[in-house]
Amino acid sequence: MLNFKNKTILVVGASSGIGYELTQLLINQEANVITASRTAPQIHHIQHITFDVLNDKGNEFSDIPQLDGLVYCVGSINLKPFSRLEPNDFIKDFQINVLGAIKVIQQTISALKKSETSSIVLFSTVAVSVGMGFHASVATAKGAVEGLAKSLAAEFAINKIRVNVIAPSLTDTPLAKNLLSTQEKKEASAKRHPISRIGKPIDIASLTTFLLSEEASWITGQIISVDGGLSSLRLL
Repeated sequence: MLNFKNKTILVVGASSGIGYELTQLLINQEANVITASRTAPQIHHIQHITFDVLNDKGNEFSDIPQLDGLVYCVGSINLKPFSRLEPNDFIKDFQINVLGAIKVIQQTISALKKSETSSIVLFSTVAVSVGMGFHASVATAKGAVEGLAKSLAAEFAINKIRVNVIAPSLTDTPLAKNLLSTQEKKEASAKRHPISRIGKPIDIASLTTFLLSEEASWITGQIISVDGGLSSLRLL
């Protein structure tokens, strides 16, 4: 069991899905968890900050004195043929996935620097490394997240702040409900993965917890795929 006693972790996007699962894991491992989202998760023993990435005030996190970890779980799934995508689709996905992460990191970097073991975890998608039709907008935004993370990992290394990215494939969360709305869709999606199932929030949350921990203190600047083998395996 990882030890998060006396550690403070900020989870942005904790009201459902991966962020919710992660928050539960961290609480079980005695972390002091601060959540941030438009609505508070139904979880006891947390401090919650109301935060809307598309309508932020710019100072939501300024009162946090010290952080040992930051996880930006906010994301989007906007799948359309390229011909139907409007410039605003790209702008909105960029605001949610990239600018939102930038704003939160800029507001919390001073608090992160006060810890000797701080870690930032961001989220990408398998669609960045594997070309997938109808993913142009979200893959563009998440590709920018990967570039941002590598740059920040280099810049923040002197402060002992680690920055890593998790790149999942399709995971059974409220964000993906339209893609998994029937049993037939779930089975078809599972068959596309070498491990023959879609992801669960715990799959992603477990790795996130490890990357936040001191046991991962030599891991930084990495894009780690958690995708049932989709990005790297081809079955015979």
